[in-house]
Amino acid sequence: MNIKKYLPILEWLPQYNIALFKGDLIAGLTVGVMLIPQGMAYAMLAGMPPIYGLYASIVPLILYTILGTSRQLAVGPVAMVSLLIAAGVGTIAEVGSSNFIELAILLALMIGTIQLLMGIFRLGFLVNFLSHPVISGFTSAAALIIGFSQLKHLLGISIPRSNYIHEIISNAFANLNAVNFQTLTIGLVAIGAMILVKKIKLSIPGPLLTVVFGIIAVWGLGWHDQGVKIIGEIPDGLPSFEIPSINFENVKALFPIALTISFISFMESIAVAKAIQAKHKNYQVHPNQEFIALGIANIGGSFFQAFPTTGGFSRTAVNHQTGAKTGMASIFSAALITLTLLFLTPLFHYLPKAILASVIMVAVFGLIDFKEAKQLWDTDRGDFAMMMITFLGTLFIGIEQGIFIGVILSLALIIYRTTQPHVAIMGKIPSKPHYKNIERFNHLEVRSDILIFRFDARLYFANASFFKETFQEKIMAKGEQLLLVILDADSMNGMDSSGVHALEEIIDFCQDRNIKFQLASVKGPIRDILHRSKLVEKLGEENFFFRIQHAVDCFDKKEKNNYFEYAIQTNLN
Repeated sequence: MNIKKYLPILEWLPQYNIALFKGDLIAGLTVGVMLIPQGMAYAMLAGMPPIYGLYASIVPLILYTILGTSRQLAVGPVAMVSLLIAAGVGTIAEVGSSNFIELAILLALMIGTIQLLMGIFRLGFLVNFLSHPVISGFTSAAALIIGFSQLKHLLGISIPRSNYIHEIISNAFANLNAVNFQTLTIGLVAIGAMILVKKIKLSIPGPLLTVVFGIIAVWGLGWHDQGVKIIGEIPDGLPSFEIPSINFENVKALFPIALTISFISFMESIAVAKAIQAKHKNYQVHPNQEFIALGIANIGGSFFQAFPTTGGFSRTAVNHQTGAKTGMASIFSAALITLTLLFLTPLFHYLPKAILASVIMVAVFGLIDFKEAKQLWDTDRGDFAMMMITFLGTLFIGIEQGIFIGVILSLALIIYRTTQPHVAIMGKIPSKPHYKNIERFNHLEVRSDILIFRFDARLYFANASFFKETFQEKIMAKGEQLLLVILDADSMNGMDSSGVHALEEIIDFCQDRNIKFQLASVKGPIRDILHRSKLVEKLGEENFFFRIQHAVDCFDKKEKNNYFEYAIQTNLN
């Protein structure tokens, strides 16, 4: 047994050296500094006290480092998962309550278990049922909901929690007269500062600068006494070991959101992991092992009061850009969070919630994919429509409903494309023995007495009726001059019993009309199936050809005259 397959840390740890250490240390500390405000902000977004964002930034990072195949992926709290936690758990318990916190931690255990089982049973391929346009539509809509959900902290007003953007905006407008201008000033300055820092590419993380600015401004100007809401007292010390409270009714109620987050978080993680891995040639990202690593990270984290975590886009990008070479960078990030919990939590007492809101808003609005929408509009209107339906469904019907709509659309697209695959009528390139689709190429030679039909898919039960009906329509459209039908099987990679029956019916259909039927470019596995089904005997070995041109030449040179005589005699009788 190859132990490195199950413990990927053993691939790089034995070769660890001082050169790798330097890059990992800088990257790890940079991401750690970035993770402190982000972790607290995303905990607040999830409906949890800010300290839980730091709890979720220790054990999951360490466990992923040991088991994960990506060497740059930065695991921890992320905006998308946090929003889904608030949306799912918020329907069962009051946001921020002790029951809510217990359920969020139980949710981490459930998500981890689902992901671990998916990895063990090698079910990573299931995420392919969510197409990229659906993911893009869902992510963009969720980003808008996340961003606008922070208006209450940015404006310093009371807005009822909602996952519907129209409700959030209308409630915000209804309470504009209660805006706290000191809070708004801090938030807007923080947003502007983070955008500026990103634009000029300073080495210091923008979120950290805004946190320092916010704390100094509120403490120095005494704005916490003028209505600016602050974090307040943060308990110090590391999270204690606690077994999550497991209740069957709670598990049953949380299962739909657990399943949703399991897929969404994995897709977010694997997408960024593969994108970064493409820039490195010394390792491979394995989806099933990633499922296992993220699953154990969530399971382990749940025993240390962590809510669900996954790999994040922005922190992973920073981790890569600042020189991370191995998972040791995540260990350094976790160490910095540990030191913060032990010694630095009092420094965050005056941190305004508007700063955390601005961190969230800047991070998530970058997830809105205008470029993808434009590209789909230009290249594939069907995919564009699917993206927009998912986007609008998530925005106005609900987050869970939006991803459900996306799954249904993705499955519907798969079913449609497999049941109605591409077909082509072939024509000959003048002076060459090659044949192309007559709808894509001009000036092809198309004979009235020959029909060449290409089927670009595996022929099986889901598309057998489409194959038969379409083929028959093309044959009938040719009219009475048609003498030869050739099935170009070059694009057919398989066939089941339903496909065999459909093909036999086409052969019978042609024979009933005195039309000769031949096959060209039949692959070995399909020929084996046709032999076993006795269809080769029925049609005759002489009607199988390596190339289309061979079939046409045989018809022209050896059989055409005899066939005319046979057809005339049959018609006279």
